[in-house]
Amino acid sequence: MDLSSVADQLDDEAADTRDVAAPRDRRSPSDADPLWWRSAAIYQIYPRSFADGNGDGVGDLAGVRHRLGYLKDLGVDAIWFTPWYPSPLADGGYDVADYTSIDPRFGTLEEAEALIQEALALGIRTIVDIVPNHISDQHPWFRAALAAGPGSPERDRFWFHPGKGPDGSEMPTGWESSFSGPTWTRTTNPDGTPGEWYLHLFTPQQPDLNWNHPDVRRMHEDVLRFWFDRGVGGVRIDSAALLVKDDTLPEVPENPQPGGHPTQDRDELHEIYRRWRAIADSYPGARILVGEIWLPDIHRFAKYLRNDELHTAFNFDFLARPWDAAELRASIDRTLAAHAPVDAPSTWVLSNHDVTRPVTRYGREDTSFAFAAKRAGTPTDLALGTRRARAAALLTAALPGALYIYQGDELGLPEVEDIPEDRLEDPMHFRSGGTDPGRDGCRVPLPWSGSRPPFGFSPPGAARPPWLPQPAAWSSLTVQAQDGDPSSTLWLYRDALRVRKALNGAPDTGFSWRSLGDGVLAFERGPEFLSITNLSEHDVELPDNAGILLASAPLRGGRLPPDSTAWLRTRRLPSRLRV
Repeated sequence: MDLSSVADQLDDEAADTRDVAAPRDRRSPSDADPLWWRSAAIYQIYPRSFADGNGDGVGDLAGVRHRLGYLKDLGVDAIWFTPWYPSPLADGGYDVADYTSIDPRFGTLEEAEALIQEALALGIRTIVDIVPNHISDQHPWFRAALAAGPGSPERDRFWFHPGKGPDGSEMPTGWESSFSGPTWTRTTNPDGTPGEWYLHLFTPQQPDLNWNHPDVRRMHEDVLRFWFDRGVGGVRIDSAALLVKDDTLPEVPENPQPGGHPTQDRDELHEIYRRWRAIADSYPGARILVGEIWLPDIHRFAKYLRNDELHTAFNFDFLARPWDAAELRASIDRTLAAHAPVDAPSTWVLSNHDVTRPVTRYGREDTSFAFAAKRAGTPTDLALGTRRARAAALLTAALPGALYIYQGDELGLPEVEDIPEDRLEDPMHFRSGGTDPGRDGCRVPLPWSGSRPPFGFSPPGAARPPWLPQPAAWSSLTVQAQDGDPSSTLWLYRDALRVRKALNGAPDTGFSWRSLGDGVLAFERGPEFLSITNLSEHDVELPDNAGILLASAPLRGGRLPPDSTAWLRTRRLPSRLRV
């Protein structure tokens, strides 16, 4: 795309009256674009909380289909759905009972197939979530394993093991759960006596699968084909570095060597993903594999991105860093350097369905993110957090690679921290004894329109309220309210994605840092584009430029204020950019 028309587009579209439901353009993406994923803007949908089409208070596929025009207008290239499969919801859908159908609360498989094609007609690909580390305890395999008893073939698909101690009453290992609490649960034999233990790195309702078993590998390969056959553009792989375990069940070393952790980042994983990549590559176009990989060793992380394994993986290092110029620059440098040898694009993400929303996180004294550090009742300055979240949105959108946007971040939604105890569902809260606020606060249903809940999330006359309560203060953050305000966060995201798409479509858009003083992150993308983020405590003079493309906050006397980002056109005539 030619960059010369970017500013004209922004001016023209500023005067548009946007219909959040009606699509504008029905052009389809082409399978002839095998590299779409390298710079894609991908929007994460948490189905329960995006839009409710049938009035039962729970988001569903009908609601998503009704809002596809909004996503087209936002400017995304793909949508990623967290699990939409049948589930008891012990962990928000990540306890899957059937990988090849749709939870009736969301709709039907036929609706999902229609959604995939309708999105494609708008140029939007669909990415589905695969959860290979564990399944629901209600899955037929696990129910059969419990019924079959010790030593049975059915139990070989899982990690059943006798306990330690003379009566087997001690857990087989002391491995710690990501959700706090034990990782082993003891079964009861048919005669009522205590039985074997089974492994679950998450909740007891999510028994871990044994990836040494051929049935487990075969089933997941079939699941990939099932969804690729239905036209999805890719799969996101949950807990992608946890599948393989050391079958000798050693304790976790104090300082595990690379590949030496008994449950994480085992070298055998790469064989699995090479096989998955071969399946993806057997389909036309580009069907991508995206890994959720939380690893501190960036070089181990990059090994998953070799050209015969995963296409991309989430970059959580950047997300976890505090609002500090040196920290963020170090993360950017580290990430780009690690991806370069394997020629994989970096991914940039500020939040997701597991993480405290940026508006809240950046308004705190400690602006970094770590699951272990989350505490209920942490003070936050939402005005400060909003300024920083807007600046961070432009910063990440300007970086080379793929961009992920979690639903509601484009509206500047804060974390909801006063959900009544009896409405909370997240196991992280309950298994921590209430010290961890859990993740429900970033999963509250979106506000679309109106002045009071349910804010257009459900249709008029809905039979039930939203499954999590929405704050009354969200009346100023609805899509409808922001649609008519060019200074809103929604407009900022829309404009940023349009400029970003033009930038990434232009030739010669490499990356190089530019020094503009302490506390300032400035980098060029080719000869015409400069991004500046001011993380200092004082206004910053802008360098000589040919115009401002976009800014997260108004300038003050031509200077960029603290906690803001500006995109500049740097080349004077002749130029590909016009403001």
